Amino acid sequence: MAKIVNITDKLEMDGNPFLVIKNEKLEVNADAATMLKIMGKYGELEESETTPKDILDLYNLMFPEESRKKIEKLKLSFNDLTVVVMEAQKLITGAEDDEQAGESQTPTMT
Repeated sequence: MAKIVNITDKLEMDGNPFLVIKNEKLEVNADAATMLKIMGKYGELEESETTPKDILDLYNLMFPEESRKKIEKLKLSFNDLTVVVMEAQKLITGAEDDEQAGESQTPTMT
């Protein structure tokens, strides 16, 4: 008889995360396929090295159409849009969690 292992409890299937800007909830695509595309194409790219085309590509990958419509209504500057895209990237790759975890583990000197 073949072995069957149910791993449902080990998976985080809560759906996509959200960013909030001016009380607007913006869904961010965090599925594995999107994350792999982002990490493969932009994983080693520093924020200062990004081009407008990179920002547009990331924007289209990470935000579903409904979120993009909400962002467009906010009429953000390009610099602000870059911040939104970079924060969304940190959110789905877990980079922000790593930074916060590092900060909380820093020993204090007396």
